Amino acid sequence: MNKQLKVLKKWLTEQKIDVAFINEPNTIAYFSGYESDPHERILALAIFAVGEPFLFTPELEKEDALKSEWPYAVYGYLDNEDPWSLIAIHLAAHRNNFSNIAIEKNFLTVGRFEKLQFFFPAVSFPDITPKIQAMKLIKTSDEINKMMEAGKWADKAFEIGFNAIKEGVSEEEIVAEIEYRLKKEGIKEMSFETMVLTGVNAASPHGTPGKRPVKLNEFVLFDLGVVYNGYTSDATRTIAFGEPSKQAKEIYATVLKAYNAALIAVKPGITAGELDKIARDIITDAGYGQYFTHRLGHGLGSSVHEFPSIMQDSTFIIQEGMCFSIEPGIYLPGVAGVRIEDCIVVTKDGCEVFTHTPNEYTSI
Repeated sequence: MNKQLKVLKKWLTEQKIDVAFINEPNTIAYFSGYESDPHERILALAIFAVGEPFLFTPELEKEDALKSEWPYAVYGYLDNEDPWSLIAIHLAAHRNNFSNIAIEKNFLTVGRFEKLQFFFPAVSFPDITPKIQAMKLIKTSDEINKMMEAGKWADKAFEIGFNAIKEGVSEEEIVAEIEYRLKKEGIKEMSFETMVLTGVNAASPHGTPGKRPVKLNEFVLFDLGVVYNGYTSDATRTIAFGEPSKQAKEIYATVLKAYNAALIAVKPGITAGELDKIARDIITDAGYGQYFTHRLGHGLGSSVHEFPSIMQDSTFIIQEGMCFSIEPGIYLPGVAGVRIEDCIVVTKDGCEVFTHTPNEYTSI
């Protein structure tokens, strides 16, 4: 039994919880080693305080699950079967009477919860989300190594993207070039939809790449990451094509100053809110506070957005082994959007970044 399962089983026993019902695919992979995207179908993992756990998969995935590193029972269901009645049967086979079933309240949909509740009407459903967040918070050396590799591939993606910049090429075409080249080199999955935004489009922090062409004397913003052996990377660079306006350059210098100040300040013991304030104060003092419209960062690991949020007023204390992003930005409509982002692992007396593409102002 792997370490994660042992830790959770011990916690279930201490909390007097009979079973944990896990439904989120990344969390299932974290505890079982089995990776899957079941789409609309049901994928679940049951972990008992007493007794062996089991995986529940669509029948079309059952053989893959049996061939994975998962050493315990795997049950499947056909598309014409009711998965919830089968889940209830398999749960009851391990224990006839449940007092409680822990669930991920931040993931399990209302509809799925009601299905589970129908078969166990007298059971309470405590939230296991905080425990899972706490377990995932401090990364192992193996997890960090995988994220370092994911970071190297993000750097490769930047190299491809930068080389694809030329006047008239569209945002969509640059995205296609990045993802095509990475797939040719064996990267099967991006962490999220690759973002390439040009000129004023970059003033939308979560804009969608389209047919807008690259134009001379504008910024091009890249936000991207890959999945490597189940772990993610996430990084942003904003690069000049030609010579953007004086104000656009000022925005870039301000964001870079905020990024560097926050990165230097990372260490165990500082709070998430203090880190955010360091970067935000620099941007605010430069007159752009209202255009920094998101948190400074977020955790990541097997998912590209994990606990905690590095945000204003948070009293969460940063700890050695945590991994999260530092990503200040300024988004001035009609002028420019600039974000600089790296993800880091907190060390004993500072931090180490996963991506190494230079972030100083660069014009091509």
